[in-house]
Amino acid sequence: MEEKVVSFFKELSEAFGPSGFEREPAKLLKDYVSPYCDSVDTDRLGSLLFSKKGSESKPVILLPGHLDEVGFVVSGISKEGYLMFTPVGGWFDQVLLAQRVVVRTRSSNLPGVIASKPPHILPAEERTKVVKQEKMYIDIGAATKEESIEMGVVMGDPIVPDSRFSLIHRPRMEEGKRVGDLALAMGKAFDDRVGALIAAEVVRRLKVENIDHPNTVIGAGTVQEEVGLRGARTTAWLAKPDVCLTLDVDIAYDIPGVDPDKALTKTGMGPSILTFDASMVPNQALKQLVIDVAEECKIPYQLSHMRRGGTDAGAIHISNAGCPSLVFGIPTRHIHSHVGILSIDDVDNLVTLLIEVITRLDPETVEGFTAI
Repeated sequence: MEEKVVSFFKELSEAFGPSGFEREPAKLLKDYVSPYCDSVDTDRLGSLLFSKKGSESKPVILLPGHLDEVGFVVSGISKEGYLMFTPVGGWFDQVLLAQRVVVRTRSSNLPGVIASKPPHILPAEERTKVVKQEKMYIDIGAATKEESIEMGVVMGDPIVPDSRFSLIHRPRMEEGKRVGDLALAMGKAFDDRVGALIAAEVVRRLKVENIDHPNTVIGAGTVQEEVGLRGARTTAWLAKPDVCLTLDVDIAYDIPGVDPDKALTKTGMGPSILTFDASMVPNQALKQLVIDVAEECKIPYQLSHMRRGGTDAGAIHISNAGCPSLVFGIPTRHIHSHVGILSIDDVDNLVTLLIEVITRLDPETVEGFTAI
């Protein structure tokens, strides 16, 4: 990945943007991708759409990646000045305690830490119990409610993890021998700023490499995915896609405690192609075309399956009269936490795969996805 692309990924990852507060990452995405687009538009929820026209105006190929991250909002202030908070999106309570956060007020960003009653003063029977989020609070250093208010805090202020982006490198080993190196990114909000990055990179490369494609490609940074795929609905109404290639993260199973036979996707082994999730069964002809292209071009990929949850495709594939859809994922460790880890190679390979697929999505091929 080029240095300027990594730099942009860092900016996107560190940007402040929980569901409903995505303006900062949307502005970054707009500024980055505008030089490579034919047009840039927004819906009235705040999703960003950027298009690159090919030799034909139809079919329309939509590449959505959501801009929001899981976060919190202030739900109250205790008399001692501590902040009560409500999750925005799905959080596992056990990843919260002792983590730094940023509280954004109208005038400033306040550092804080998620805490709870210390174990030293808990009865013995309570020390072994998992602390629920409802029992936690955020300490911003205030001593009274009045001090917190004077610092600018009001109910509804958004909160995100305080986490910095970094690159790490590890040797790639096979049968005990080093066969290369793997670049990994570590940071917050990879779910799903990496999808927005990939959409932008596809459009950028179509432009700078002068790649011919028989369609119109619309990249999108959607909003409020983590709270119900809301931006996906408005984006689909505006774009009216003929094909949707949704870009998101996937679960990386290469962690301790997972049965190797059940480890569907692993970090650095290629992007995933989702064969099923709780919100969408993909168009089978589209899925097979993508697999055939990946094998023809020798691009690594992994097949994935998700019993619970869904992506923006869950809303987009039933928009308008319906839209043949498929979900691509970047296997990512520790999603919905302060720090995720993913492979830069997987990102590069997905960009390449998408470009190869897009060049083959002519009107006749797309019509065949739903022909009976």
